[in-house]
Amino acid sequence: MSDSDKVVLFHERKVIVADGKYLWEVKSIARYIPHDSVFFLVETFDQPVFTLEVSVNIADALSAESHSLRSLIFSDMNDQFILAGKANQIIEWSSSHKYCGSCGKRTVPAKGQRVLICSECQIQYFPRINPCVIVLITRGSEILLARNARFRTGFFSCLAGFIEIGESAENTVHREIKEEVGVLVENVRYKKSQSWPFPSQLMLGFHADYSSGEIVAEPSEIEEASWFDISDLPSVPSSKISVAGELIQLYKEEIKLIKA
Repeated sequence: MSDSDKVVLFHERKVIVADGKYLWEVKSIARYIPHDSVFFLVETFDQPVFTLEVSVNIADALSAESHSLRSLIFSDMNDQFILAGKANQIIEWSSSHKYCGSCGKRTVPAKGQRVLICSECQIQYFPRINPCVIVLITRGSEILLARNARFRTGFFSCLAGFIEIGESAENTVHREIKEEVGVLVENVRYKKSQSWPFPSQLMLGFHADYSSGEIVAEPSEIEEASWFDISDLPSVPSSKISVAGELIQLYKEEIKLIKA
């Protein structure tokens, strides 16, 4: 590493940030961190970017603050935030794989690779992502939206769920929708994806047409679900930060073209 390389800093799962600045030069933090600190490579496009979780909160020393990454999503969705999201996933991975799941011995980072290796049995642990589907269901000019208990009052979004073992993404779309709201869909088509670092998900965005059935919300997962006219929506995710918002915005544009 060189003194000019950049680092995303975390302390107790909170990112250290100052005025939207997530990247710190190595030389600016060197005096505050142990010499044997373990850095993980985040990316190498224009310049190497690393991440480090410090054991002591050095935010005050850097005239910065520490925040949960999720709490900053609505105000700081810039390129550095996206890098911080990637770094957050790496920190979560390294923290959850400190010890080998097979023999229980300590793992150590490999040189030049993003992998942790068991010091005893040499099993390798690479970062993993959790694939999910998120689906916009439409019926003419209406879209089906839902909310769970974690959402703020009046906020709705598209239906989503994790892909299970043995499933294709399309299989998951059909299963999750039937489980969560009791309806059947058809004409399932992929639209786009989004990395979602809370903690480590890949959201696969789909659009599906309503086929049949009445809405019956699964109470353990869905607090409320309903059809909304595309011209009169409740509070929904922003298209600037969420693939759910993008799916909704894309359909708004499709409806405008149809009516034009």
